This record gives sequence, C-alpha cells and structure tokens, in this order.
Amino acid sequence: MLASRDDPLRIEPRRVCIIKPSALGDIVHTLPAMAALRGLWPRAHLAWVVNQGLRGLLDGHPQLDEVIAFDRARVLTTRGALGFGRFLKGLRDRRFDVAIDFQGLFRSGLMSWATGAPVRLGASDAREGATRFYTHLAVTSRRSEHAVDRMLALAAACGADVSNPEVQLAVNDADRAWARDAFRGLPRPILVLNPGARWLTKRWPPERFAAVARRAVEAYGGSIAAVGAVEDRPLVDALATAIAPLPMLDLCGRTTLPRLAALAARSDLFLSNDTGPLHLAAAAGANVVGVYTCTSPRLTGPRGPRVADVRSCVWCAPSFVKTCPRLDCMTELTPERVWNVVRARLEAPADLDR
Repeated sequence: MLASRDDPLRIEPRRVCIIKPSALGDIVHTLPAMAALRGLWPRAHLAWVVNQGLRGLLDGHPQLDEVIAFDRARVLTTRGALGFGRFLKGLRDRRFDVAIDFQGLFRSGLMSWATGAPVRLGASDAREGATRFYTHLAVTSRRSEHAVDRMLALAAACGADVSNPEVQLAVNDADRAWARDAFRGLPRPILVLNPGARWLTKRWPPERFAAVARRAVEAYGGSIAAVGAVEDRPLVDALATAIAPLPMLDLCGRTTLPRLAALAARSDLFLSNDTGPLHLAAAAGANVVGVYTCTSPRLTGPRGPRVADVRSCVWCAPSFVKTCPRLDCMTELTPERVWNVVRARLEAPADLDR
C-alpha cells in the first residue's frame, strides 16, 4: 500500500521503531524526520535501532525514549546468526505498533519485519529486496531527491508536518564545556581540519589541507586544529608534518561524536572531506566547507545554514568510485581553489554564538 504526504497513514501508535543503523552522515540526514515524527506523536515511545559504534550520536537525545544498539561486528562473526536471531527476537518482544525502515536494505527490512509491527513503512526505492518486508511504501527517488528529503517523505507518509524540518543533536553541557576547554587560549579564527575519509578516493591529500591552513594563518592569524578517528592517525600525522613549523592542536581520536559536534560549533570554520563528521559539523551549525573529489553534494551533501563546498571538475567527476588508479581529481582540485572558498566563509558575518 502506498502512502504519501497527500494521502498519509492515519495512525496513533503507542510504540514506534525507527530503523537507521548507519552511517554517521545518513543518521544525521534522518534526524529531521525523527523530529517531525516526535511532533506528530508527542506521547509515543520512540526507539531507534543504530549500530553500536554510532549510538553516542543518539544516547540522551531529547526526542528519543530508547536507543537499541545493533552490534554489527558481532553479527558478522561465525556465531553471529545466533546473536542476530536473539536481536530480532528482542525487537519483537518490544511490541512496536509502527516500524519505519529509513535504511532501505535487506538487513534493515528484515529488522522491520521482525518487530511484528502491524504497520511497517519503507521507501519505494529500497534496495536488496527490502520492500518485501513492508506493509506500506512511501514514494521516494534516490536519483532525484536529496537524502534529507527522502527521509522526510517517510515521516510525511505518516502524517507528520515536514514543512519546517529541524535538527537537534545529543550534545550536553559537559560536551560543550569540553570543547570550550579544548580551545581555551587559542587565538581566533580557529580552523578545524578533518583530513580522513573511509574511501581513498575521498581523501584530499593532507599536504593540500596544510597549504590551505597556512594561507589562513598568513591572512588572519589564528589557530589550526585537526580531528579524526583513531584510524585517521597516519593522515593527521602527515598533516602535522606538512603544517610544521606552525603549531597544530591534535585532537585525533580524542573526541566522542557529541564532543566533535560541540567542537565544530565553537570553531570558526570546519574544513573536511566528504565524510560523516562534515555532516555532523553542519548539523551543529558550524561554518563548514566540504571538499568533494570523486563525489557530489547534490543528493547526499550536508544541510545547514553555513555550508559551502568545493568540487573537482575532472572529466569523470562525480564518479563515486571507491578505488581509482589515476586520482586525477586530487591534482585538479588545487589548494588555491579551496582557499578561495575558505577565505569567503571566514570573512562571512558570524551569526552563531560560540
């Protein structure tokens, strides 16, 4: 059965399960839809299924009643089938009235079916046969709609008002205090660099980040900081070497997701490859510049009041390939081009309190 903004489901559930296990940027894209559902069902018990490693983004969120962690790494082990079965049984035992699959893949569709909810909603363009697990479909198009709008379409299909989407993050006073302490005494403007990305083809070289950072310090003074996950340590080390002798605050591996959001919000600019922290920073209201080599922000880029991007113009862009023997985009996308956008954003009027 199809559902849409014009002909939504008319339901009043007591217990609702949001299914969106990953990834970081995709979860950020879903937060406006979750806020819309909370506005539609203010008294319902709202739960979210998320990968264990990303639950920090949702724990303590003011619009959620429960976070259900899915340990994907454990499920993929030889004993994973048994553990996954127990996980699915745990979903059924919670007796949800509505399950909404925002992921749209086989595993998440199976989770929605396992809840036993009488209403199981998913996207019409869900992949891997996930639609077979749903009772209702929301009409969406991943080829023409931005990811945020696709997620909002599912909320609208339930009857939610999505005309003024909002984003809240689970950032508390302790996280904001940590960010204040991390930047204490640093001259402004503070430029935060995020040189990591999961795909090799998304990793604009650290020495090019460094070239932009040096231009910023030459033009405005200020300070440089670097962030990244533990696995980004080689990239951040290369960045520090390239920036030397300028000092750099190294925060690689030292931030939780809420702390990273608080840190980005307190920075003067957050410069990042196309990866999850870029979306998180934009949602936190940070002044951000995204660097796009093999990808494009058109359908999956960050949304926010202070978002800018720089894109490669090579013949194959955007290719969305994870491996490439040429990497012409890394050469074509020069520090000068990125610097021009960074300078414009640093000179834009500040409109958020730090």
